Amino acid sequence: MSTVKLVLRAKSNKDGTMPIALRITKNRKSSFIHLGYSIKEDDWDSLNQRVKKSHPNHARLNNFLIKKLSEATDGSLELETNKNHLSPKTIKNKIKPSGGTSFFPQAKSYLDRLKASGKYNQYTADKPRVEHFKKFIGQEIGFDDITPTLLERFKGYAVTKLNLGERSAVNCLVMVRSVFSQAIKDNVIDPKYYPFGKGKMKIKFPETVKIGLSTDEILSLEEVELTDPAEDHARNLWLTSFYFAGMRISDVLRLRWSDLQDNRLHYAMGKNNKAGSLKIPDKALNIINRYEHLKRHKDDLIFPELKECDFSDKFKTQRTIAFKTSSIDKCLRKEVAPQAEIEKKLTMHIARHSFAQIATEIDVRTLQKLFRHTKLETTEGYMGHFIHQKADDALDVVLNMYKNEKLKA
Repeated sequence: MSTVKLVLRAKSNKDGTMPIALRITKNRKSSFIHLGYSIKEDDWDSLNQRVKKSHPNHARLNNFLIKKLSEATDGSLELETNKNHLSPKTIKNKIKPSGGTSFFPQAKSYLDRLKASGKYNQYTADKPRVEHFKKFIGQEIGFDDITPTLLERFKGYAVTKLNLGERSAVNCLVMVRSVFSQAIKDNVIDPKYYPFGKGKMKIKFPETVKIGLSTDEILSLEEVELTDPAEDHARNLWLTSFYFAGMRISDVLRLRWSDLQDNRLHYAMGKNNKAGSLKIPDKALNIINRYEHLKRHKDDLIFPELKECDFSDKFKTQRTIAFKTSSIDKCLRKEVAPQAEIEKKLTMHIARHSFAQIATEIDVRTLQKLFRHTKLETTEGYMGHFIHQKADDALDVVLNMYKNEKLKA
């Protein structure tokens, strides 16, 4: 059982006063909540946990402190009644969560955590989504006021007023769900206010069309003569991604010479940290060898984009990768694709789609290993975008039946 007590903190302010705080203690471990008031040590009655009459505002302060002590004690008891194994810090967050119990301060805390953990892409995507929701609401709002009906209205607002696509609108709802999940995990709000799930707001992403390059287009990309070094380099990165089963550009740019051992590439995929190895195709090795003159040591990066990057700063690393990828994609679209007579939108990510489009006859469990998917269902769903034979055959059957019936008539 935890105990809650009013105390003076030992460290005094510059004016000699000491902060009044709530001390929450459990299993000999304590956490403190500062209440915003400081007094001199001589004006504090530690035995009775109150301000002495010697303080000019003792009556008002004591009423405030009694109220806060009661709220904290009740909150602590309520939390421990439902959950026995709680730390003082958890109880503190329940009584006085950082950022407050309304939505937007918690959304700021959510964004701050993304930034602190180096998740640049998610941070930059969710930050404007928080602003969209704030503009829609127009004021501060409590979690208990965010209902499925309100979220449906927000989604409609995102589509009609903000001109967002269906998928972008759904991603705004995902942001709200993420803030809710964090607040529940931190014991800031009761899970009963969660507006998502069965019988509530359901998040469903619209189907997207995934199209890769055909074998002829890939051959054209391999064979086209590119005299500009930047264009040739962008083509090399794309082909390296394709040759290694559609490796993500973030992983391509992180490749090191030390990853190449015994004619195999050993690396862990950045997205889910799933490790594995692949044989190094001759075509990939030919490209890689062209960058050996840039090698400074055995653990150096193969490609130059991130050579000066401080990998200990994850946020800046992801930001650099995003900027470099945007530049590479622009070169592929504007310069490389026209010369290779490719009309499709050529980007680094389409290398993954291209590999999948050609690999439709490969066993799905083998593809799961190649794509480094954690779940088989992910691979099955992904490949579903590229396997069209049964649908095409069914279409032919129906049209042939229609043709035969017409001939009989």
